[in-house]
Amino acid sequence: MTINKTKIDTLVVGAGQAGVAMSEHLSRLGVPHLVLERNRVAEAWRSGRWDSLVANGPAWHDRFPGLEFEGLDPDAFAAKEQVADYFEAYARKFNAPIRTGVEVTQVLRNSDRPGFTVHTSDGVIEARQVVVATGPFQRPVIPPIAPQDSRVLQMHSAAYRNPQQLPEGAVLVVGAGSSGVQIADELQRAGKQVYLSVGAHDRPPRAYRNRDFCWWLGVLGEWDAEAMQPGKEHVTIAVSGARGGHTVDFRKLAQQGMTLVGLTKSFDNGVVRFEANLAENIARGDENYLALLDAADAYIARNGLDLPQEPEARVMLPDPLCLTQPILELDLAKAGVSTIIWATGYSVDYSWLQVDAFKDNGKPRHQRGVSSEPGIYFVGLPWLSRRGSAFIWGVWHDARHIGEHIVKQRTYFDYRDASQRQAERQPVSLMGAR
Repeated sequence: MTINKTKIDTLVVGAGQAGVAMSEHLSRLGVPHLVLERNRVAEAWRSGRWDSLVANGPAWHDRFPGLEFEGLDPDAFAAKEQVADYFEAYARKFNAPIRTGVEVTQVLRNSDRPGFTVHTSDGVIEARQVVVATGPFQRPVIPPIAPQDSRVLQMHSAAYRNPQQLPEGAVLVVGAGSSGVQIADELQRAGKQVYLSVGAHDRPPRAYRNRDFCWWLGVLGEWDAEAMQPGKEHVTIAVSGARGGHTVDFRKLAQQGMTLVGLTKSFDNGVVRFEANLAENIARGDENYLALLDAADAYIARNGLDLPQEPEARVMLPDPLCLTQPILELDLAKAGVSTIIWATGYSVDYSWLQVDAFKDNGKPRHQRGVSSEPGIYFVGLPWLSRRGSAFIWGVWHDARHIGEHIVKQRTYFDYRDASQRQAERQPVSLMGAR
């Protein structure tokens, strides 16, 4: 598809899961639109993560309505290529007007007419509405404490692909959310000595009493929670669909040979120092884990469900030595650490979106994705409307709300009063006609 028009009603920026979902709803609602993607559809799933990545939710849950994963057991976890193929197939299902290989470089509010002027790598577009569907994982973040030491290879988890990519030697993985835990586990299983820096985290069970944790969060109303709990703003979730899915157990990781350390605090002359908070972080993760088991048991009892007991889920392994006698500093050279992997998350980049839609901290100012700047919308961000907003199914539901809002605003914009309707019905006069 080529851009052969300078004007479009609605422009969607990004063709990942958020952009595809947005396009479906706009198509269903009859809204003329175009989706621009600088790479391929769902490119982040293909080339933006490590080789063995799988979805963290089962296939029956992590999908859009109306299309299942082809050839995949509903309880299995889709590999990253399968996820990307799924979104491409979904877009074909309704012939989504997606143009790939086009980057949006600037969006400006028009001062003398409605809408926005959008500069792209393939020309200029006039759009009445712009939907930002670029997601939350735009710019990998490495904290400023990272050492300026060329003797140690440093990379963000976004650049990690597989164990063969790394030089000989031990690895320090900083960050114990889903990415950090899965990468550390893969490296340790490949024979690497791994140090895993563990901060505050939630640690849900992968499954409990014959139900996946995604099911439990659904029936317990957690996915639809509209506000984050105080103090949870920077807490990561340690969960994994790798190797068929399993509960993340830090004590088990230590038992298989991994060394756990606390939050990474500083680097100085080749020595890294850790906070003395490892035991506290592990304990709080355990509390989160047990709280979900308690809530699940109560739900089962309250509803009279016939689900098997699972008392072994509450049995904890003994605390490893690295937990009872934590390492507070580590000489990287003496420990043989040759690589540091920063699994420290991402930030957003809206430098191209030059409109009045942001708070002082640079985050979008919106209500359920409807921006404070009329005509600008956001979809695909965490907590856009609920806890599940950044997940595949949550994106789809948020996109529906935004699509309906766009239709309502188009109705207002297209309104004509009686005099305008009368003028539009008048026949055109042919001057000088006889």
